[in-house]
Amino acid sequence: MLNSEFKVVDCTIRDGGLINKWQFSKEMVRKVFLALNASGVDYMELGYRASEKMFTPGEFGLWRFTKDEVVREIVGDTKTEMKLGVMVDIGRVEHDDIAPASESPLDFIRVATYLKDIEKAIWLANHAIEKGYEAFINIMAISSVNDYDLAEGLKQIENETKVMAVNIVDSYGSLYQNNAEHLVKLFLKELKSGICTGFHAHNNLQLGFANTVQALNTGASFCDATINGIGRGAGNCPLELLLGWLKHPKYSIEPVLQAIEDVFIPLSKDIEWGYIIPYMITGLLNEHPRVAIALRNSPEKDKCAEFFRKLTTPECTSNN
Repeated sequence: MLNSEFKVVDCTIRDGGLINKWQFSKEMVRKVFLALNASGVDYMELGYRASEKMFTPGEFGLWRFTKDEVVREIVGDTKTEMKLGVMVDIGRVEHDDIAPASESPLDFIRVATYLKDIEKAIWLANHAIEKGYEAFINIMAISSVNDYDLAEGLKQIENETKVMAVNIVDSYGSLYQNNAEHLVKLFLKELKSGICTGFHAHNNLQLGFANTVQALNTGASFCDATINGIGRGAGNCPLELLLGWLKHPKYSIEPVLQAIEDVFIPLSKDIEWGYIIPYMITGLLNEHPRVAIALRNSPEKDKCAEFFRKLTTPECTSNN
C-alpha cells in the first residue's frame, strides 16, 4: 500500500550537475525552482555544499558549493512551502561550511555515503541535526553490498541518530523491481523508531520509474526524481512520470512540462543524459557508470558490442 505520508524530492540541479560540473546559470535554476514550487514538490535539493578550498578554483559551477546567499537570490521574495536543501559528501565539507539552520534559507541536508563510511555519515548527519536541519543519509551503491552488512549499518543508524530518512540509492542503475521491494522491506524492518525509508533510482535499465513505484508501494516514504530524468549517465526517475502516476491533488504536472519545454529540451542539445546502451551495459553488469561515461566522451562512443566485450572478457581486444 502506498504510504499516505510520502514526499517527493527533486534532485534536478544536484544530480543533473554531475553531467556538466554544475555549470547551470542562476536564471536556469530560478526557472527550475519556480516550476517545482508551482508543481507542489515537497523537497528541492539545489546542489552540493562543499568547501571551495578543496577544489580547483573555477572548475565547478555555483551548485557544487550552493552557498546560502546564492539560495536566497534564487528564492527572492517567492513564497514557498517547498523545503530546500543540499547534499554533502564526507570529507568534502567542513563544520563551518554549514551555518545554523536559523541563519540559513536551507531546511535539510542529505549526507551521501558508502556503507563502509556509515560512522562518518552518522556523525555528519548528527552535526546537521544539532544545527537545526532535517537530516538524511543516502547509502550509495546499494547494489554492491550484502544484506548482512546492510542490516548492521541500518541498526547502527537506528541506534545512533535521528535522521528523517535513510535512502536506498541505486547508483549503478542495476536494481530490478524485486530488488527494490526486498531492500525497502529490509529498511523498514531495521528502522523501527520512526526513521523513514527513501528511494533514489537511476535509469540504466529503464527501470528508474518502475522501481520508484515499487518502492513506494512497498512502504517507502521519500521518492527522488528529476525533471526530464536528468542526471549522471542514464539519469534518474523522471519527475513528470512520477507526478503523473501519483495523481495527487497537491501535485501539478503542467509546470514541470513547461520547464521541460523551456529549459530541458534546449539543454539536451548541449549535454547528454538518458537511456543509452553503454549505460544499460554497466547497469546489467552492476558496474559504476564512469566507464560508460568515458566511452561516451570518446571517438568510440557508439561501439557498444566492443565495450561489452571489454567489460565481460577483459583479455578481448578490438583485433580479435
